[in-house]
Amino acid sequence: MKKTYKVDVDCAACAEKMQETIKKTEGVKDATLSFMTLKCKVEFEDGVDPDVVIRDALKNCKKVEDDFEIFID
Repeated sequence: MKKTYKVDVDCAACAEKMQETIKKTEGVKDATLSFMTLKCKVEFEDGVDPDVVIRDALKNCKKVEDDFEIFID
């Protein structure tokens, strides 16, 4: 399953760090974060709950950059 999220990130270097952090989150198969569009496309592993995984990804990102935000519907 793939989902796209609006994000708030301050710079391109931070966006790259957040992308790598999201990719390392358990349940994430792949992720691409664009600083230009402020969107993150996430592909989830089969059988996971995307809502739980994206919240875990956000927690992991906030450990790196505490002002990063993923807007979850």
